[in-house]
Amino acid sequence: MITIIAGTNRKDSNTKKIAQFYKQYLDEKNIDCKLLSLDEVTVFERNTAFETMEADYLTKAEKFIILSPEYNGSFAGVLKLMIDNTDVKAVWPSKKILLTGVSTGRAGNLRGMEHLTSILLHLKANLHYNRLPISSVHTYINEQNEISDEAISKTIKQQIDEFVVY
Repeated sequence: MITIIAGTNRKDSNTKKIAQFYKQYLDEKNIDCKLLSLDEVTVFERNTAFETMEADYLTKAEKFIILSPEYNGSFAGVLKLMIDNTDVKAVWPSKKILLTGVSTGRAGNLRGMEHLTSILLHLKANLHYNRLPISSVHTYINEQNEISDEAISKTIKQQIDEFVVY
């Protein structure tokens, strides 16, 4: 199973909209996946609800796709908090991970993906080489919250196809 993590707790985020595109494409390919959106869970403490989420979305996952928006030149603190509250020895080692950076700026959260890469490598995860920075993300999403740019859509699908066989 692949867990897609929308790494922000902001409501109605572009990150979640892009994550939903990833899920839709994996669903179309009949690949078992779940979407964990950090705006729908509480990750501020390790309690029963957190442990249930961890069991359902993280521990059982064979692979992760993490979509990380740019927050102040890095990634969202809520994503780091989620990682810090996990049972790191049960969740992250040897898991295959695909990273996508999302920003309204021009760098697609490259710096944040580097920060996240360092943390995930420290946790002994295996990162896929094709880290995709999506810049000016707001220009690719239409009023129906769908990706309206064919080039971005094609690039994401290629990234996913590579990761599925990784």
